[in-house]
Amino acid sequence: MRWTEHYIVYPEGDVQEISHPLTLMSLVGLNGEPLPLPLTTARQIVYRVVGQRTRETRNGEERYYLLEQVSVEELEEFLG
Repeated sequence: MRWTEHYIVYPEGDVQEISHPLTLMSLVGLNGEPLPLPLTTARQIVYRVVGQRTRETRNGEERYYLLEQVSVEELEEFLG
């Protein structure tokens, strides 16, 4: 049986395991949960998935999603 583990990598280099896959360029909150659009406010910490790396392990694979923080100016474009 093969396993796939998912991790988010914050801009500072911290890594956190998440329970679900992400797509490139999606917007996520602090804990890696995808954010519904349109956003209700620009006053929140939001990250964008900008890359993905996959590492093969003995029992499966590990997927690392690289994040970048989105500026307030960019978030205002996603307001409803």
